[in-house]
Amino acid sequence: MDALDGIFYGLSVAFTFNNLLAALVGALAGTLIGVLPGLGPTAGIAMILPLSYSLDPTSGLIMMAGMFYGAMYGGSTTAILVNMPGESASVITCLDGYKLTKKGRAGAVLTIVAAGSFIGGVISVVGVMLFAPALAEVGLLFGPAEFFALTAGGLLLFSRISGGTLAAGIFPMAIGLMLSTVGQEAVTGQDRFTFGITDLTLGVELVALVVGLYGIAEIMSVVETLQKQVKPLPVKLRDMFPSRQEWRRSAAPFGRGTILGFIFGLLPGPSATLASFAAYRLEKGVSKYKHELGEGAIEGVAGPETANNAAATSSMVPLLALGIPFGPVTALMLAAMMVHGVQPGPMMMTAHPQVFWGVIASMLVGNVMLVILNVPLVSVWVSLLRVPNHIFLPIILMMASIGCYSVRNSMLDVGMLLVVALIGYILRKLEFQLAPMVVGLVLGPLIEKHMREGLFMSLGEVSVFYTSPIAIVIWILVIVVLLLEPLRELAARMLGIKVKKIIPESSE
Repeated sequence: MDALDGIFYGLSVAFTFNNLLAALVGALAGTLIGVLPGLGPTAGIAMILPLSYSLDPTSGLIMMAGMFYGAMYGGSTTAILVNMPGESASVITCLDGYKLTKKGRAGAVLTIVAAGSFIGGVISVVGVMLFAPALAEVGLLFGPAEFFALTAGGLLLFSRISGGTLAAGIFPMAIGLMLSTVGQEAVTGQDRFTFGITDLTLGVELVALVVGLYGIAEIMSVVETLQKQVKPLPVKLRDMFPSRQEWRRSAAPFGRGTILGFIFGLLPGPSATLASFAAYRLEKGVSKYKHELGEGAIEGVAGPETANNAAATSSMVPLLALGIPFGPVTALMLAAMMVHGVQPGPMMMTAHPQVFWGVIASMLVGNVMLVILNVPLVSVWVSLLRVPNHIFLPIILMMASIGCYSVRNSMLDVGMLLVVALIGYILRKLEFQLAPMVVGLVLGPLIEKHMREGLFMSLGEVSVFYTSPIAIVIWILVIVVLLLEPLRELAARMLGIKVKKIIPESSE
């Protein structure tokens, strides 16, 4: 099935009633999660993960994908209106978005964001249609040694480019890998590190870890800043129309942000966050109005917001085509697929075409839904931001606890939720990156699986992991990227030059 046939088939899958409803619910819930401080796409998807188990694989994944790009859109609303990003990809939007709000252009900026998100998402869907099948063809050349290099090397890269220092990424990654070894060993069935606790034989529950790190820990951080929060001004429908000049100035950033975001989505790391930072820096370098950036320029909103939505869409390519999650959200989607018995990777397009093409086509449908629904609903989202924190924060805490318990009906998971939340809060205060811990927990079993298969096929010969041409190329790329920043800083110190970091101090 070629790309054109595949997308027509995918649209026939996406336009069934159940899948349309899943896309609608996912997009609206994602926008709500993005708007409300204290939750992000990762925690939100983790809380609906148990619900997705009760749906068929296609509907469940369509709902999760809808929440992802819906949260990308919703996070910009709080960044623009109250200078408080709903998720990390919208941090850079605060710089110009809130200043434009103070100039009375909040409604017009929100419309520009909706248009940019739609353009970035739709064009990226077209790219996914064309790129994913080609990458799946390449993936057929991969064996255990190549997949081991891709998973282990990708995890190392992810921990390094998530932001911050080397230790800030490596230490949480190591914790995630250690937690992935808890439970019943896959080959012999022997219990590992369970300490006699029966519930731990199933391993550490991913939902408890993710909701604790990204939900409860974030609530703790929000409580600290309650006194600093700003209530949004009302936004009327007549204020939602940008001027002709604002549309004209946004056109080029839309295009640049789409291309940049699509490329970043294919790479390991917090792609949406990195794409938004990179798009802002690009606008500062090439825009005719770069002197206005930081003071309330529409380019500082249009470029980054288009880029983060494009990156959120294209990040599905490595997940669907290779079965490798490059972020915590795609790691959760991988976990959902495995529960449903769907193995993402090169064979997914032929083994589960309804899931592969249905999810891709649903992103096209979902982005249209976001534009049609969210522009008229801006006043609703503004009203939600006026809800007192002492009301909605306990509701989020209650939902998180119920969602965590419902996965395995285990109070151990609820206790783990609270412990992980405390650990996540402390690590966040110490400026450690949390995403590598989540991806480490998900990729740990895959790394172990590919290592076992490689050793079995080579009769215990370790050299199999670094003699394959594809594996050699992957490891060389990993080493180059890992050494790039330290060598750059060393050269700068030797030459007495002060340089900016390549990797922004932020995480997804």
